[in-house]
Amino acid sequence: MDFNLSDEHKMIYEYGNSLAKTYDRKYWMECAERRAFPKELYQQSAADGFVGTMAPEAYGGAGLGMLEMELFTEGLANNGIPLLTYVIGSVMSLGPIGDHGTEEQKQRYLPDACAGKTRFCFAITEADAGTNTMQAKTFATKTADGRFKLNGNKTFITDWGESDYALVVTRTTSLADANKKTEGFTLFIVDTKAKGIEAQPIPVSVALPEVQYQVFFDDVDLGPEDVLGEVDKGFEILFECLNPERIMVGAIGAGLGRFAMDKAVEYANERVVFNGPIGAYQALQHPLAKAKTEIEMASLMTRKAAWLFDKHEHCGAEANMAKCAAAEASIHAVDASLQCFGGNGFTKEYGIFDIYPMVRLFKTAPLNNEMVLNYIGEHVRAYRVLIKSILFIRKVRLTKR
Repeated sequence: MDFNLSDEHKMIYEYGNSLAKTYDRKYWMECAERRAFPKELYQQSAADGFVGTMAPEAYGGAGLGMLEMELFTEGLANNGIPLLTYVIGSVMSLGPIGDHGTEEQKQRYLPDACAGKTRFCFAITEADAGTNTMQAKTFATKTADGRFKLNGNKTFITDWGESDYALVVTRTTSLADANKKTEGFTLFIVDTKAKGIEAQPIPVSVALPEVQYQVFFDDVDLGPEDVLGEVDKGFEILFECLNPERIMVGAIGAGLGRFAMDKAVEYANERVVFNGPIGAYQALQHPLAKAKTEIEMASLMTRKAAWLFDKHEHCGAEANMAKCAAAEASIHAVDASLQCFGGNGFTKEYGIFDIYPMVRLFKTAPLNNEMVLNYIGEHVRAYRVLIKSILFIRKVRLTKR
């Protein structure tokens, strides 16, 4: 892997700096506190070609990859501008449609979405299943005429009410009847305003411009033209969506942590107490230096995961490590920055504490760090060996007793 960014990659990464001159952190916070989607920012990024970064050029996209999308997202977050719509729309929806959609689906959905005329969201989470997607109960029943009736519910669906379409994860074969637990999943492209759908906003304490929703499906009519990929074989597509989601969280977390620390360093060099600037004291230097180290390590792992994804190589371990590392690092970065600002860090004027709720959210969602560590422990070879050794030692001790 070449750690040097190409000129194109530098341009993509630095795009956030130019966009922030017009749509800065203050603009984003005003939208977030009003729960109003930042339409002007989104439309500008669409006009500049970034909403369709991962969509094919033939359908209005840029035809680029996960690494470019990661750089774009991290560059925005470096300026305090995190937008979850890029995660659920540009990456988790437009990318899969470009890779697995029929010619008709690509022509129908991608050009308008890339241009910012329509928006997509992604619906997977269910209240009873939680992180155990295998237990999903939302079901699409095939009817005698070859169509489907969708029933069930989803929760914490970002931007449903403001989106035009959604990729909805369903079962078309129950878990009990499937040969394997990963079989029987189908992804449908669903009109969010279709008959039989009810969406209720979920009030959350985190200031975000995107609203969370609980969504109910009651005999929603779908046709074979709405299936993304093949019936009962949607888990592979789903898997391709989840690793990029982790990568995007890594990008946002690294960027927000960097944004907080940049503000803290500037403040520490200007704020004079006793005989000099507070930045001269190691009690402030060391926490910031440690946080900076953690942020840059998380950023590197995030880019590695994106690079592997673009090479069509396994990146599950790297994507999960990136998400976990960025979540922890961004919390430490904001905390160290808060301590640097003292009481001023909790004021609206300086806006440091406003960063904290979102980075803390990433420790829990879209997948909690405990489940991420479970994945690493079970699937990464070195840790599998370690776990087997621990279990063997315990068995020997119990035998001796």
